[in-house]
Amino acid sequence: MTKPLCCRSCGKPIHHVVVDLGVSPLSNRYLRDEDLEGLEPFYPLKLRVCDACWLVQIPEFVPPSDIFRDYAYFSSFSDSWLKHCSDYVDMITDRLKLGPSSQVVELASNDGYLLQYFVKKGIPATGVEPAANVAEVAIKKGVPTLAEFFGRKFAHTLITLGKSADLVIANNVLAHVPDLNDFIGGIRMILKPGGVLTGEFPHLKNLFEQGQFDTIYHEHFSYFSLIGMENALARHDLVLFDVQQLPTHGGSLRIFARRKEDTHIAIQPSVKQLRDEEIAAGYQDLEVYRNFRRRVETIKFDLVSFLIQARREGKTVAGYGAPAKGNSLLMYCGIRTDLLAYTVDRNPVKQGRYLPGVRIPICAPEKIAETKPDYVLILPWNLKNEIVRQMAHIREWGGKFVVPIPNLEIIP
Repeated sequence: MTKPLCCRSCGKPIHHVVVDLGVSPLSNRYLRDEDLEGLEPFYPLKLRVCDACWLVQIPEFVPPSDIFRDYAYFSSFSDSWLKHCSDYVDMITDRLKLGPSSQVVELASNDGYLLQYFVKKGIPATGVEPAANVAEVAIKKGVPTLAEFFGRKFAHTLITLGKSADLVIANNVLAHVPDLNDFIGGIRMILKPGGVLTGEFPHLKNLFEQGQFDTIYHEHFSYFSLIGMENALARHDLVLFDVQQLPTHGGSLRIFARRKEDTHIAIQPSVKQLRDEEIAAGYQDLEVYRNFRRRVETIKFDLVSFLIQARREGKTVAGYGAPAKGNSLLMYCGIRTDLLAYTVDRNPVKQGRYLPGVRIPICAPEKIAETKPDYVLILPWNLKNEIVRQMAHIREWGGKFVVPIPNLEIIP
């Protein structure tokens, strides 16, 4: 008899499948020319939900050390994301009255995209980034960065280095952590009395309601509702005291949490309001999770039908962007070079490589002006407004944009 999978948050057995996306390679493992004749490992991609604590999750097939040591994702290549981060730093500096005697620690700090704004304000900041190649870029920007994986063990190291934090930032990282309790337990350790944790993550409610299934891939181990996040934090005596809804990544939450004993920090009405909204929408009811599969299939059929029809009409389609979510979308839909000749990306680390699984070549953005495709499929659909502005010149030859999620959209 097969042993049931257990929830990475509460430890209870989980039996309920939300959606089965088949098998897929790691979405951030971009291929080089020499890889094209070799085999790629594929892993099951099956999303489940725990009906005890309502954490949505996939099993760990590959340890984070194999995924994040050499990483191709650099946050600084999105102008709108940098503006978002700059605005956050201004807001949180004022809200927490941070200054030269404060200490900020960001977990999964990437290339210093966010901490650079604290550095400019003269506020001490330290990044923790497991990908050494990415951490090196941050250091060159003047952002102190430690190339390590975070958990309780490294939290102890930070404390001995005098890095107990007034503010811990965990943006779009909790999803990437297979040992959720070790990670959150480490956050609890480094928070000073009165210290605050802020974190951002795509909201599960948006994922379900807008069919954002392409955000499901092996590097994302967990998918959070407010309810699921509250339960995960409470297990480590952390209390969620405020929440903001953001437009980033197709709809995200920014949470604010504190140590349980810091009762002088009041819990804001926003927390109960959103919790009640999730309960009313059924996020403690398995039926909501079962209905997601039909939405996913509709998006797949609409996109594939469009690409096949465009091909039959002699139209050409190129992609814009090479995000992990795009790889997940293309793999599940079975889209390869017969329907999408190439894609482009501003990140030079990705240029000259190939998308995993589907093996579509990644080129520099100039390729689009050279080949003048009839359609440009925007794979990072959450940045569609920024990309449409950047690539407005495709209209010179009658080119149009295609956005696959939440519904197939043609933008002239």
